[in-house]
Amino acid sequence: MEIKAIKEKLSLAEVLQHYSLKPDKNHRLNCPFHNDKTPSLQIYYKTQTAYCFSSNCSTHGKSLDVIDIIMHMEKSTKHEAIKKAESLITGNAQEVSINRENREAVLNKMFTYFKNAVHNSKPAQEYIQTRNLDATRIEIGYNTAQFHHGARKDEALIQSCVEVGLLTPWGTNSKSGGQAYKPFAKECICFALRNRAGQITGLYFRSTTNDKDSRHFYLKERQGLYPCYPKSETKKLILTESIIDAATLLQLDSLLNTHYSILSLYGTNGLTEEHIQSIKELKSLEEIIFFLNGDEAGKKATEKHAKQLTIDNRQLIISKVNVPDGEDVNSLMQSHEPGIFTHLLENRTLITSECKVVSTETKEVKVSVEKGNLTTHYSLLNTKNPYKLEYLTDTANYYIQGGISKMLDSMKVTLVIEHPQTLKKSRNKLDLYEDKQTERTCKETSEKLNLRKDLLEADIYKLIDLLDEYREKELNSKSEENKENEIVPLTAEERKAAEEFLKKENVIQRLNELLGKAGITGEEKNRIFLLLIALSYKMPETLHALIQGSSGSGKTRLLKQISDCIPQEKVTKLTRVSDKVLYNYPEKYFINRLLCLEDIDGLSEEAEFAFREL
Repeated sequence: MEIKAIKEKLSLAEVLQHYSLKPDKNHRLNCPFHNDKTPSLQIYYKTQTAYCFSSNCSTHGKSLDVIDIIMHMEKSTKHEAIKKAESLITGNAQEVSINRENREAVLNKMFTYFKNAVHNSKPAQEYIQTRNLDATRIEIGYNTAQFHHGARKDEALIQSCVEVGLLTPWGTNSKSGGQAYKPFAKECICFALRNRAGQITGLYFRSTTNDKDSRHFYLKERQGLYPCYPKSETKKLILTESIIDAATLLQLDSLLNTHYSILSLYGTNGLTEEHIQSIKELKSLEEIIFFLNGDEAGKKATEKHAKQLTIDNRQLIISKVNVPDGEDVNSLMQSHEPGIFTHLLENRTLITSECKVVSTETKEVKVSVEKGNLTTHYSLLNTKNPYKLEYLTDTANYYIQGGISKMLDSMKVTLVIEHPQTLKKSRNKLDLYEDKQTERTCKETSEKLNLRKDLLEADIYKLIDLLDEYREKELNSKSEENKENEIVPLTAEERKAAEEFLKKENVIQRLNELLGKAGITGEEKNRIFLLLIALSYKMPETLHALIQGSSGSGKTRLLKQISDCIPQEKVTKLTRVSDKVLYNYPEKYFINRLLCLEDIDGLSEEAEFAFREL
């Protein structure tokens, strides 16, 4: 096979994929030909070449094509690299005449051409970007309708394209007088349909210029499924209305786990026998989720197809995602953050079910079927210990050490994230109200614990909502508690007895005697003195006292006995005071309230300052 033919049939993306080299969003990667700490190998899909900008690389200064990359990766000769390239070309290990190739080989060759055309076509790139699709993550082609012109003109190729339906004989060529051809699906993006063996057996095209009339095109004799046949171990299968919707979901890492598979219908009436048969063969399947458009046609199609998919009387959950009116999967991706899909899936609605338990890899998740709602029950926020809040999910275990602040303008916490299997932990101090801090923490934790960043973000955003609810509930309960602790007014008899006691002579002496009868023995002068000071808490100008004495002389006991003579709803007793504790009380909390500090010598400078401000 000639080098020119190899370069036409073997794309740079296929070579990189073969060697598990994945460029970033800027089409750069760590150069595999030298010890590279920062990405220095630039990929140019437009020219199908690569260039390393590091002076430490042996390839520096040379533009590398697909054969050069194979030669350096294999550390072989040019001839050996050419042979390796030939073996990488699907279905073309040996060069044969194209008119002898079957349909799969022709479509594979043309789809490779269409994929390469995306990198050379600005209109295709702009359209793909408007649909929020990523050609570096999913396979997308573009039909410029130029593959049978100029240097690319090949009679054998043209005849093969006529046979599969990509070209149609159309009059006479005005320049040469020969046969002219009309291309199928001109200026359309392209997606491959694959059979059970993963071979391309059909192509779907979506117009980039027409949104009103004919927009969707399939090759004749349509075969295959998009993106492929579901894996045999599939437990949850998502069905979308269109191929672009399925391609949109394929970009979401949060859905691409071992339990979910995605399969596209071909429109509202596009549940074919091939779809049904492929679903029947999924022995581990437990749930089918319809993710069709939020219009009337999508709703009717969901009901219709749900009845069709009662498969061999096997126990099966069939549910639907409640898509907002007038929206579809791709439009949601354009107008919302990716987290919308997790939210919609978690709140999907049950259509029919005989199943009670759905198993996942890590643990059982019970499914509720009450009132038609399908809800996956994850662990709620465990607030049994207010100083160690717990939140457990399938992704990780989350612990809030030390509780949360009562101030509503922030949520500064000490967050511990634990891997549920390895029990490795990541500890972070952050403000959960700061999105950038949260995203950075998720990124660092995902790298440290080998967990998926998108799932961590979804869990933490849910945790924030739960913490908000918990904090609001706590504040409301304390407010109710304060109302319950308001002073109980004296009865008429109690008030009369108090007034009579105060009108008699020697009030202070008689009060002192009552203190002795109440059990406060000794310290006759100090006890009445402290009581009078304590009673001033109700006066506009309050009095203050400092009790001094040697260790073990009964200072704390006397303070406790006197404070017990005051209505307890108006007394606050503190032992050791931290720097910020006095700031955590409401602004007017200490008005007309007795504050007792047992150890003022132990106050820090900041705590003393806060105390003086009172």
